[in-house]
Amino acid sequence: MALFSSNKNFVGIDIGTSGIKVVELIKDGNSVVLSNYGFSEKKIEDVVAQQKINHSYVAKAINEVLKKSKIQTRNVVTALPTFSVFSSVLSLKEIPDKSLDPAIRWEAKKIIPLPLDEMVLDWKKIETSENEKKKNGVIKVLITGAPRTLVNSYINIYKKAKLNLLSLETETFSLVRSLIGNDKSPFMIVEIGASTTDISLINNSIPVLSRSIDIGGKVFTEAVAKKLKVNVGRAEQFKCDLGLSAIELTEEAVPKIIKESVSPIVNEIKYALNLFKNSNNLEVEKIILSGGSSMLANLSNFLSKELDKKVIIGNPWSRVIFPHELTQTLDEIGPKMAVAIGLAMREAG
Repeated sequence: MALFSSNKNFVGIDIGTSGIKVVELIKDGNSVVLSNYGFSEKKIEDVVAQQKINHSYVAKAINEVLKKSKIQTRNVVTALPTFSVFSSVLSLKEIPDKSLDPAIRWEAKKIIPLPLDEMVLDWKKIETSENEKKKNGVIKVLITGAPRTLVNSYINIYKKAKLNLLSLETETFSLVRSLIGNDKSPFMIVEIGASTTDISLINNSIPVLSRSIDIGGKVFTEAVAKKLKVNVGRAEQFKCDLGLSAIELTEEAVPKIIKESVSPIVNEIKYALNLFKNSNNLEVEKIILSGGSSMLANLSNFLSKELDKKVIIGNPWSRVIFPHELTQTLDEIGPKMAVAIGLAMREAG
């Protein structure tokens, strides 16, 4: 859908297992304005699973979404899936900047499970107060590493699509940008996609802990289909309509079925919260849900009770200007567009 046009348009493209999402934003002074958006539900599971990738197929799918959305900008930003990227925070003795890179690579060898020559490694200093530096005598560095084969695959996809790839980052950074902004408080982001759930602990706008499990909306649907002996399409409808409400269907309650499917996610969240608290001596006050499957009816209330935390569905449009008449539509698709919005904001914001 075309809304506005400008020579300052920035496009974010999110390649997910359930399809492709694109958002085009415009920088207008200090504001960010929605220009276009679109999505495709073509399955792209091979890309994020790091299996054999049909670059031409994915490139064609991307261009189909861009064409349908009337997006003509060829400069784009994209993201690697969180579960395919290794990240960690290192504490190093304060050393001159010229010695940082070799020191970081030396430490990275100890914790990254693959040989460094098979990884694309990046790092950035985490800002700390002068008092903390003097007290501890260390600096903190966030390192991220992705398999070189995966990075090359993404680069090849965009070459096939004849798009200019400006940047390639991790989904978590995009979610921080669209869902949290400049808030430095400790947050947890739980992104529930079709096939996976990614859990990220954020402090001072930096992802300090990330975990992923192979459970997502597809597992919920399959559980409903199996228990109620209905096809996947019917099960998906039951799941969306009833979610974790207290309505019963036939001999079994759909909410009970979904609750059982969600329990591994709850356990993983609890584990991550405890790990973060013990490592940082900080409490997370708010959990933000994202991803298409986060819209499961009553999920936020259910998790809030289970975790004794404030749990909300994130609003990635909160720092984006758009026509008022699109509010309902954008609210409905917001959770699954959060990564694409954050990617476009990288350049526009």
